Amino acid sequence: MAHKAGFVNIVGNPNVGKSTLMNALVGERISIITSKAQTTRHRIIGIVNDTDYQIVYSDTPGVIKPNYKLQESMMGFSNSALTDADVLLYVTDVLDSTEKNAFFLEKVQKMQDTTKIILVINKIDLIDQKRLEELVEFWRSELPKAEIFPLSALEKFGVEQLFARIKELLPESPPFFDKDALTDKPERFFVNEIIREKILLNYSKEIPYSVEVVVEEFKEEEKIIRISAVIYCERESQKGILIGKGGKALRTVGTEARKDIETFFDKKVFLQLFVKVEKDWRNREKKLRNFGYQIEHKNE
Repeated sequence: MAHKAGFVNIVGNPNVGKSTLMNALVGERISIITSKAQTTRHRIIGIVNDTDYQIVYSDTPGVIKPNYKLQESMMGFSNSALTDADVLLYVTDVLDSTEKNAFFLEKVQKMQDTTKIILVINKIDLIDQKRLEELVEFWRSELPKAEIFPLSALEKFGVEQLFARIKELLPESPPFFDKDALTDKPERFFVNEIIREKILLNYSKEIPYSVEVVVEEFKEEEKIIRISAVIYCERESQKGILIGKGGKALRTVGTEARKDIETFFDKKVFLQLFVKVEKDWRNREKKLRNFGYQIEHKNE
């Protein structure tokens, strides 16, 4: 049997469950998940291998109209996913609206003759059969050449059927990555993401969107991994909130993150967190590039 391999890119509006679907398809916790918009900032790859196929899944930031340079970079990841997909998963949910970011849906509509598109209606456990049938008919009119898969990524209902169809649609190709690869991201990236997830979960308002996490030291010893990470924020007032009274808030983030990092690496972890102010980093191209974001222009 010929080997099959391809890129399956997941796109859609914020909070429709793209990261939950990605993790369910990959079978591992690759993307962080919270109920807050813009949780995913990068294009994150998860790889599924078997003897006769390799599926390269790609989770992308939710579609937004950018207000600052960080969001421009995030949209760059989403737009790039439209150009190299063998199969495009356009994810919506039962509460989503086509009026929100309609410009992106228009791009997907123009791809129907050249790219295999699967329209995923997520969170169907929240509605009845009649409403589901109405949504299916609506999306048939919006994307007439797309295959439609209603499912619940959180409950893993319908995910196996989607996975099987994706395998069928893969082109014949040798693998793009080593057969034992799970992702293209380094270990430090997942430490960053786990810490950032805990910030998203423990702070409100603007704080989670004003921070970036950088691992400055990752030293793996025989029995323990020693990690030192810096949480960058934009203002001194944010630094105070992140640390909290007597350092309590930062200790909470550190404890929760350490436990998840230990689970991720299956090894004891010593984690140190520091908070530094980097004014207006979300609009500074040089700083964004240092943090690993793709910036088209070179001038700061």
